[in-house]
Amino acid sequence: MQIQQKKFNKTNGWTCLRGDDVPPEQVNLVFVFSSTGILSDAGVFNSIQKTYPNAYILLNSTAGEICDSQVEDETISLTAIRFESTVIKPFSTSIDNSSDSYSVGKRLANGLDHNNLVYVLVISDGLKINGSDLVSGLRDTLPEKVIITGGLAGDGDRFQKTLVGLNEIPLEGRVVALGFYGRNLSVTYGSFGGWDPFGPERLITKAEANVLFELDDQPALDVYKKYLGEYAKDLPGSGLLFPLSISNEGDNNSLVRTILSVNEEDKSLTFAGNMPLGSYARLMKANFERLIEGASNAAHSSQGSDMESPELALLISCVGRKLVLGQRIEEEIEAIKEIYGNSTVLTGFYSYGEISPSGEFIKCELHNQTMTITTLSERNAE
Repeated sequence: MQIQQKKFNKTNGWTCLRGDDVPPEQVNLVFVFSSTGILSDAGVFNSIQKTYPNAYILLNSTAGEICDSQVEDETISLTAIRFESTVIKPFSTSIDNSSDSYSVGKRLANGLDHNNLVYVLVISDGLKINGSDLVSGLRDTLPEKVIITGGLAGDGDRFQKTLVGLNEIPLEGRVVALGFYGRNLSVTYGSFGGWDPFGPERLITKAEANVLFELDDQPALDVYKKYLGEYAKDLPGSGLLFPLSISNEGDNNSLVRTILSVNEEDKSLTFAGNMPLGSYARLMKANFERLIEGASNAAHSSQGSDMESPELALLISCVGRKLVLGQRIEEEIEAIKEIYGNSTVLTGFYSYGEISPSGEFIKCELHNQTMTITTLSERNAE
């Protein structure tokens, strides 16, 4: 595997950070992470396509771009990869209504060749999708041993529109899956949060898909506002600072859910993923050190059994973490870099949702407020 990494900003233009010697015409895959404003310019895609004429070019908007150990806004993070033996087969589709998310997941999975499929990377519109249902559709249709990771595109803290594209100018409502094939490809993953729970657990007594109506038979918005105190006036934005964890009774595993919107009329809360009826919900708040430790734990979890540093690490972290950590945001990237070392190329973005298994025996799920890492390396076959 050969990797070239570049970044672009309006002041300095393009800067090559590594991989000057990678032949552009031999590149198989290019990741392009940037803002909605930059990606809306057709010239951006056209220029990149001319540079890498034989590559699949995956572009998506972000809530912040990760390039090496830096986190920036209104830039372009570009990572171009030349695989030695790995084959990539893509499939893309569109979604207009979140109620179609499960069928979109199945459509993506059925659009890929399942023979010798090792790994699927899925990048989706971040606002028109129900991430939980999307993942369920993929998981229910793909072969059981196929690894699935990815994320939902972002739009800073604006939540107005997100863009995704595969070999095209990025569009709203686009969902892309990349299938990776080859026995030499090593894929690992890790996903951790680092938020502290507070307050009592409350039973979800009324919910439909990703809309929460009642906790302990009380209006969900009223319960939420009670615990947020002065932060309640800034909803839904302040909800990023106070996600909910959901779990089943007696289950030590939990998922974190972030608020996307509130409805003052029916006192409901809409989340990025499903809120299962009968589950238990508990509020969470930020702990700076534990958030950074969570990023470090994700890197440790993603290390393979051989403990070799991966060639590429794709980091998808949550916009809520970025808002909480503020000027300390690069500390979570530096914590990961410290574990992998300088030989690993780091790229990624801040998202509206992260897709990954969260342990060796825990199936792929949609997560919020986590740092999720997927590593890719080409190892010699035995």
